[in-house]
Amino acid sequence: MAQVMPNSVLSFQCWLSKAAEWGQTTTLESQQDVCAHLPQLLTFLLQISESLKHMSLNSALARFPAIDQLLKQLCWNPFVVGHEGLQKALMSCLCCLYSSDPRGPLELKTNDWIQDLLCSLFSGSQHEFHKEWKAIAQLGWTTAGYHGKLLKNTIASLISQLKGCQSVGGCSKPRLSAEDIRSISVKCIPIHTLPDIVPLLEALLIYHCPEPTEVLDELFLCTINNSIMWKKIVLSESAVLSLWLRHLPSLENAVLDLFQRLIAIQSKSSGELERVIKDSFLPQAACHPSIFMIIDGIFRNALLETDGTIKVITIIRLFTQRFIQMYEKDNLQARFPLRTFFPHNSLNLVMALLRQFQGLTHRVCFQHLHSIVQKVKDVDSGTRSHENLFNSWFLLIHFGDWVDVAAEQLLTSEHEISDDLLWLLAFYYNPCNDNQERIKTMIAAREVCTSLRKLSSNAVACPVTLQTIHEGKREQTWNFCTMQLIRHLCVTFLLYSSEWHTVAKDCISRMTQTQEAANEVSDVLARTLCRLNSTGMKNEKITKKALELLHDF
Repeated sequence: MAQVMPNSVLSFQCWLSKAAEWGQTTTLESQQDVCAHLPQLLTFLLQISESLKHMSLNSALARFPAIDQLLKQLCWNPFVVGHEGLQKALMSCLCCLYSSDPRGPLELKTNDWIQDLLCSLFSGSQHEFHKEWKAIAQLGWTTAGYHGKLLKNTIASLISQLKGCQSVGGCSKPRLSAEDIRSISVKCIPIHTLPDIVPLLEALLIYHCPEPTEVLDELFLCTINNSIMWKKIVLSESAVLSLWLRHLPSLENAVLDLFQRLIAIQSKSSGELERVIKDSFLPQAACHPSIFMIIDGIFRNALLETDGTIKVITIIRLFTQRFIQMYEKDNLQARFPLRTFFPHNSLNLVMALLRQFQGLTHRVCFQHLHSIVQKVKDVDSGTRSHENLFNSWFLLIHFGDWVDVAAEQLLTSEHEISDDLLWLLAFYYNPCNDNQERIKTMIAAREVCTSLRKLSSNAVACPVTLQTIHEGKREQTWNFCTMQLIRHLCVTFLLYSSEWHTVAKDCISRMTQTQEAANEVSDVLARTLCRLNSTGMKNEKITKKALELLHDF
């Protein structure tokens, strides 16, 4: 910038004089002079625009005290505004000087003349502009007030024409051609953050024409999407949905942006993750199956690329929970049945996992878990392809609360330890295991469950005893996935065995000697807390203890 600024300042007065000369005469020689200088003028305005981006309004007006005169002269010149590159550069300069939240007289005054110039850019009657100005003055109106209304009326007219193109029978005689619409979208790019432009942006995004190709400019779509993601503009849900449906790169960028922000969150609690997901419009937009498929596809790829890391699994689970909430709230007529969002899975399994567990008795919950396991096994024992196995596991991750409920049932139920529930946990932590390896994992989990059930009846809670169960024969037979399952069972035991709450902190400390183990344990605590809070299940002791233990990480 240090090299651009001096040159810009030195040439500023020359361009100001040139613009004044061009405005005072309409001879053929002056018109030829304008055309000859257009490339140099474009370079100059781009330099000015780049400089203005890094200045406050006060600094800009101090550096270029006659900037308003220059821009007015150029905006009134039909040869200048007829050049698409120069028109964009002019609007970019105006956008840099415009104050979205004017607080002082200087900002208000600047906004007034910027609105005047925006009107001239959107108006096709450039030659009548001076006559119009004099007529306004004779009527006793202010140019700012008049042109503020003119800008709104111009936008309203464009919106009306866009709507007029979309009759029931189609666009047989459109009032605006595809090129007209593309041109309007280009003009909106540098001024799209202005509040008055928002209705036009929404009308453009919602507009659909039978043209085989996209009529809106690519840069316009990308710019609008970026401003939505960065909270520079707020559009209606229907406009955002239309943007993502018509422009796949914008949807993908929005999903990746959300995913990256969630990955960057360091908090062990899921509260911050839930807040960011809730603040995003993506769960609502996912109520459209086409958008859900794209989002789910990105999650699927992330899961594969990271080998199923805890953070990615947690994000998928929390996003699904929010999506279900939005679906039930906003799609009461069930225009798209929920099963249509999971076309790669068994319909019976999808419907079983979609059932809410809150309010179910222990017996009904236990029976439903067995039903889920049987449906997963049916897929596993059917074609048994890697793709089918992955699809079942991926679906189970979306509704992973049922896995946590299965762990609780194993430790708190009066029933005998269930092979089906052990199988579900073994499958969840390693879907790729062959039958022999899965049987080994189930045997290890059964031994731990048996030991933990015995501990719950002991009068004395001893951290060393739990540590012995947790470590077991790890070095000889327990692989990484089995250890994850064992930690899950031990943490669940500590939360649901109130007599062990007094030594839970010490027990957790002994289980989390590595960062990996600490991440796994904190994730189980956060999931449990999230599930109890979201379902309204009354269990203050467990909630309080989970919060205390999570706070120590």
